[in-house]
Amino acid sequence: MKLLTLFLLLSTTIFSQYLNVRVDSPQSNQPEEVSIAINPVNPNFLAAGANINHFFRSSDGGFSWSTSYLSSSFGVWGDPVVVYDELGYLYYGHLSNPPFPGYWIDRIVIQRSTNNGLTWNDGAGIGFLSPKNQDKEWIAVDMHSNQFKGNVYVCWTEFDSYGSSNPNDSSRIKFSRSTDKGLTWSNAITISDRSGNCIDSDNTVEGAVPCVGPNGENYVSWAGPLGLVFDKSTDGGLTWGNDIFVSNIPGGWDFDVSGIYRCNGLPITACDTSQSPYRGNIYINWSDQRNGTNNTDVFFVKSTDGGNTWSSPLKVNDDNSNRHQFFTWMTIDQTTGAIYIVFYDRRNTTGDATDVYVARSTNGGETFTNFKVSQSSFTPSSNIFFGDYTNIAAFNKKVYPIWMRLDGSTLSVWTAIIHDSLVYVPVELESFRATHTTEGKVLLSWQTASELNNRGFEVQRKFLNSDFVTIGFVEGKGTTTQKQYYNFIDSPSENGLYTYRLKQLDYDGKSNYSNEVEINLQTVSYLVLEQNYPNPFNDRTSLRFATAYNKRITLKLYDILGREVLTVVNEILEPGIYEREINLSKYNFPGGMYFYELSDGKLTLVKKMIYLK
Repeated sequence: MKLLTLFLLLSTTIFSQYLNVRVDSPQSNQPEEVSIAINPVNPNFLAAGANINHFFRSSDGGFSWSTSYLSSSFGVWGDPVVVYDELGYLYYGHLSNPPFPGYWIDRIVIQRSTNNGLTWNDGAGIGFLSPKNQDKEWIAVDMHSNQFKGNVYVCWTEFDSYGSSNPNDSSRIKFSRSTDKGLTWSNAITISDRSGNCIDSDNTVEGAVPCVGPNGENYVSWAGPLGLVFDKSTDGGLTWGNDIFVSNIPGGWDFDVSGIYRCNGLPITACDTSQSPYRGNIYINWSDQRNGTNNTDVFFVKSTDGGNTWSSPLKVNDDNSNRHQFFTWMTIDQTTGAIYIVFYDRRNTTGDATDVYVARSTNGGETFTNFKVSQSSFTPSSNIFFGDYTNIAAFNKKVYPIWMRLDGSTLSVWTAIIHDSLVYVPVELESFRATHTTEGKVLLSWQTASELNNRGFEVQRKFLNSDFVTIGFVEGKGTTTQKQYYNFIDSPSENGLYTYRLKQLDYDGKSNYSNEVEINLQTVSYLVLEQNYPNPFNDRTSLRFATAYNKRITLKLYDILGREVLTVVNEILEPGIYEREINLSKYNFPGGMYFYELSDGKLTLVKKMIYLK
């Protein structure tokens, strides 16, 4: 679709007003149709995009922003989507408008940055099939699954001829994936069973926002002539099932809201991959006018069985007015499982004056609490294109809604920085890691930031492809707001790959699982070199290694061209396990891939690390 902070903490009982932060610069060119993302490796880095080629960057958690403009040989023509992956790589998806023999929106383009948007590659084109048009793409990344971690996925709508009313022209939902961090993409495949028309309205299939499940499943829903439908893949997007009906959309997804040039209620799909009790739940959020053409509302459904069955629609906006709530978007904080939905809201205004609200759920979407995040209302004009959506991102209790507002005839982009201190996390686990000991055992260590009603932790272990078994229990500290430190020593009987996790138990019988950590246990007979931790890293990382003999040991760092850039160790060491921390920010090294080499003069071991500067 085209044409062409400072913050206040939440109190313990209510959400307070938030100081709004302008994202774009006063010199921006009427930015609208926004997207925002948080770098999970360093959450101080935020990225945002807006039509038609705006890119916004923050390195201080959203308090200040810089503006730049994307360029590509394919052209940059709107529908901006920004997404980070698990390494902190940033992807910017958009439509194309290349020079002849290319043509307007002839493909989807994904550009990549490895330095939080300071520089970009030229991008990869996806789905070119002349003379068809490719439109309204959205991106998802597998952040965690064992089989597909790091895959990047994209869905969009293909038109035989955009805007055509010819009954022989149709639209369909397309899918492609990248297994090399966005550099190359698979041939596009059609995943919708029922096509739509090409008018770009209710009977066109649109709104395909993909997401990834806990085991690498691909989930996506869209709207069209059948209403709201859902589809999934369980093999990394290679094959897809039959479309599943989710809900009707009374009045359709394309509707009128006064003061808005064009308004849609297209769906957003998200899946809980956190360690919360709602892990695996799939959610869909949209808006429609089932309650009247002057009373647009925001709706939500969920599935707890992998998308096979769906709940009845729940109204998210909790007002009792006959006013509009529209332009909705949804995200999940994957560190807590909390759901956040942003939307424009006119419950407390008259005429076309508009506020911005966020709805929050901490019980898997059973109920939502609404709170206003805009400091002042604005009045849109139907003469000025407003884009097609707002957006929102959340990570580790920080929530960033992003929206457009109109002052006079000037569009601008804004966010509010929300610290959600009300999210209930019985035990806030800050870290969990596994390391070798000098005796050939495994040391598990973890740290909590706070605890509530914590009876303790079951320690569970899996060897190779076996099931998890409980191997011990560590008492918790009940309720405390102080940091707590725990450890547990395991004595495996065989060498090989071990996986560990914690099952945290409350006194009332509730439980939550930690993330999983792996360690490859090998008895030290010569040299052992572990993967650096953390990896990727921003400034500091730790290197662990072991030697079985009293010998001179060297540990050196090399750049991507094989040039030695740093000597970490060069000394005679006693047999044992060692750890060295390095801080690359002291040396002004560029970000990127490095190799570290451990040697005792006879045996040499090499591993790679990724430095995110």
